[in-house]
Amino acid sequence: MNKLKRMFLTATAGLAAISPPAHAEGEQVITVPGFADFLAVDGETVWATNRGRIERWSREGKLAEVPMARPCGTMAITQGALWAADCSEGTLKRIDLETAKITATIPTGIANPKGELNVVAGAGSVWVASDNKGVVSRIDPDTNTVVATVTVDPGTWYLAFGYGSVWAVSATEQSLQRIDPETNAVTVKTPLGKEPGFLAAGSGAVWVQEQGDGTVARIDSCSGKVTGRIKVGDNLKWGDIDTGDGKVWLRTTDDQTFVVIDGATQAIEARIGAAAGSGALRYTAAGVWTTAHDVHTLTWWPASGFAGKSDD
Repeated sequence: MNKLKRMFLTATAGLAAISPPAHAEGEQVITVPGFADFLAVDGETVWATNRGRIERWSREGKLAEVPMARPCGTMAITQGALWAADCSEGTLKRIDLETAKITATIPTGIANPKGELNVVAGAGSVWVASDNKGVVSRIDPDTNTVVATVTVDPGTWYLAFGYGSVWAVSATEQSLQRIDPETNAVTVKTPLGKEPGFLAAGSGAVWVQEQGDGTVARIDSCSGKVTGRIKVGDNLKWGDIDTGDGKVWLRTTDDQTFVVIDGATQAIEARIGAAAGSGALRYTAAGVWTTAHDVHTLTWWPASGFAGKSDD
């Protein structure tokens, strides 16, 4: 059976036929040599990890370049700085947003040196999974030092901040853990499906890729319980996820570039763009940025180009 005509079960809509991915009008494809991957939005510009460097891009072209041994994982922006993990050094780098210069190197350790991880900001701190045995480190941006470590499940690599908590996913233990910044301790643990990965907190819940199952799990931020699952495809490996405008924005590898999910109904609203291999995604009110490192591109998808498109 053709992949684009498979039948997928959504959390609220039963069985529905999949339409071919919609073409978003007006998207802008920018060629980025190397291996452009993880993204962080800074106003109308975006920072992207690449081989041996982090680059800052606008729709007009590259604005800055920051040499690093091996930048990896998602990045965070807070306190006038970009915070990025270096998987080669096992450190966290602080990069000044105005000068594009590294102003601090913090020896945190990195839980997943292969690069699948998140650096996140929240509760006045920067957080990174720092040891594969099960440690999340909390960094004070005022002093550029680790001020606390949190014991978590082994194999915890993925983090998000939202609803007043740090949310941490262990791929190996198949768990979501809620960390209370007041106590620096795990207060709730939720079992997940196969090969859980990147997550986002927003649009009414916490959303986790269950990569091996091809599903996105919806977790209630108060109870920590799974309240829904959206079947997207055969798998969701090596993609990305973000929230905004009441929706979940899911970068995929198979079948399309990204998927738009309604956070309230848990229905897939649209499938946008042709499959372009693995990459990252970040939402803004004006549009969406995606990377496709296998074809060396950074793409801007204006909101006007895919608004109103449907998966029906």
